[in-house]
Amino acid sequence: QVQLVESGGGLVQVGGSLRLSCTASGRTYSSNAMGWFRQAPGKEREFVAAISRNAMVRSYSDSVKGRFTISRDNAKTTVYLQMDSLAPEDTAVYYCAAGSVPWTTNQYDYWGQGTQVTVSS
Repeated sequence: QVQLVESGGGLVQVGGSLRLSCTASGRTYSSNAMGWFRQAPGKEREFVAAISRNAMVRSYSDSVKGRFTISRDNAKTTVYLQMDSLAPEDTAVYYCAAGSVPWTTNQYDYWGQGTQVTVSS
């Protein structure tokens, strides 16, 4: 059983930065890939970024590539999403997810409650 808690969301201006954190509890964290997803009002949840169990592989959606960076600290059971050059289109609830395999962008078993990111224009 895994519990995920996101933090770090907030209100920023266009071009600003935020760093999201996701802290996990449970025994499966170190064995799974981790991902970040987001969902804006009226839109489908979309993939943002993922990182493999050993942090050797990372993947990003085209919309955030070059602006966002995913990382993890397994000793702290924490995954981060550094978001730079934020745009209004990045406004969404961001969710942390724990995968069911060492590397995946679409196989996730556990989800956090989400943290709101709002980019003002």
